[in-house]
Amino acid sequence: MSIPAESTPPPVIPPAAPATGFAADRATAERLIAGRTRIEAELAKVIVGQREVIEQILVALMAGGHCLITGAPGLAKTLLVKSIAQVFHLKFSRIQFTPDLMPADITGTEILQDDGVGGRKLTFVRGPVFANMVLADEINRTPPKTQAALLEAMQEHQVTASGVRHALQEPFFVLATQNPIEMEGTYPLPEAQLDRFMFNVVMDYLPEADEVQVVTQTTAGRPAPIDALFSGEDVLRFHELVRTVPVAEEMVRYAVQLASSSRPHQPGTPAYVNEWVSWGAGTRAGQFLILGAKARALLRGRAHVTIEDIQALAVPALRHRILLNYRAEAEGIRIDEVIKRLLAGTKTPGKS
Repeated sequence: MSIPAESTPPPVIPPAAPATGFAADRATAERLIAGRTRIEAELAKVIVGQREVIEQILVALMAGGHCLITGAPGLAKTLLVKSIAQVFHLKFSRIQFTPDLMPADITGTEILQDDGVGGRKLTFVRGPVFANMVLADEINRTPPKTQAALLEAMQEHQVTASGVRHALQEPFFVLATQNPIEMEGTYPLPEAQLDRFMFNVVMDYLPEADEVQVVTQTTAGRPAPIDALFSGEDVLRFHELVRTVPVAEEMVRYAVQLASSSRPHQPGTPAYVNEWVSWGAGTRAGQFLILGAKARALLRGRAHVTIEDIQALAVPALRHRILLNYRAEAEGIRIDEVIKRLLAGTKTPGKS
C-alpha cells in the first residue's frame, strides 16, 4: 500500500493592512465636503455676503485654531460667530470685555457652600470660558491682566484656579473681536497673545447691493432658525482628518520662506522689509499656514494642498504677526500691502 504524500498546507494570506492617514476616514471627508454647501446655506439665513470671512473662520474651526476678528461696529461679527456655533451645535458663550472685568470673571472662582452635613467647603464655580466656542467681544477694552486670563485657556485648553487645573470641554475655540475705529481707552494685545490666534480676520463694509439686502431682511421679519448640521464630536474628527491631508515638502518650504522673508535684517530679507518692519513672523506662522491650507483644501474637495491654498491664507495668517515701525506708519504703509509684496517676491514652487 502506498503512503500518500504529505499534503502541502495552503498559503497563509495576511490580513489587509488597515488604512491609514487621509484614506482611513474618507467617509468623514466626504461628509465634510458635502456639508460645506449646507453650512453656507444655513449661514446665509442671517449673514449676507462676507464669503471670504466665513471661509477663513471655517478653516480655523476645522484646523482647531483661534481667530481674531477685526471690524467696525454693526458688521454682524457677533451674529456670525453665534450662527457658526449653532451650525456645529457647539455650546456658545459670549464675554463682553470691559475695563473693570477681572480674570475670575472669565475663568471662574471658588465660593463657600454648605457641604450638606453642617459644614462648608470651597466649590469651584465655572466661568463663561467653559464653553466650546467663546466670543471675547472687544477684547482690547480690558486690561492686560484680564486679557492674559485667556492665554492658558487658548494654549493649554485648561484653566488653573487655586492651584487646581480644570480641563475645558473639547472642542474649544476663542473668537475675539476688536473695534479698530475708537482706540481711546483700549489695551492693545501683546505680541505673545496675538501669536496664539491662527488668523486675524478683517470684516469690511458690504457692497451697496448686499447692504440693501441686509436692511431689507432685518426690517421685514424674523430670520429662519439655523439648523444644526454637525456636532462637537464631528468637529474633533475633522481636526484629526485635516492633519492627515498630505502636503508636499516644497509647499512647506514655500510657507516657511514666506514667513521668514518678513523678518528684518536676516540673510535674503527684502530691502523694504528692513525699512518698514520692526518684527517679523515666527515659526508659528508657517505652522498655521500649512494647517490652514490643509483645511482649506479639504473644504474645497481636494485631498492635497496647492500653492493657492497657502497664498489665500497668507494675509490673515501674517497680518497680526508682522509689526511695522514708525517709518512705515509715517509713509502710510499698510500691513496688507507688505504681505502682498512678500507674496509677489517669494519664489513659488515649480517656477524658475
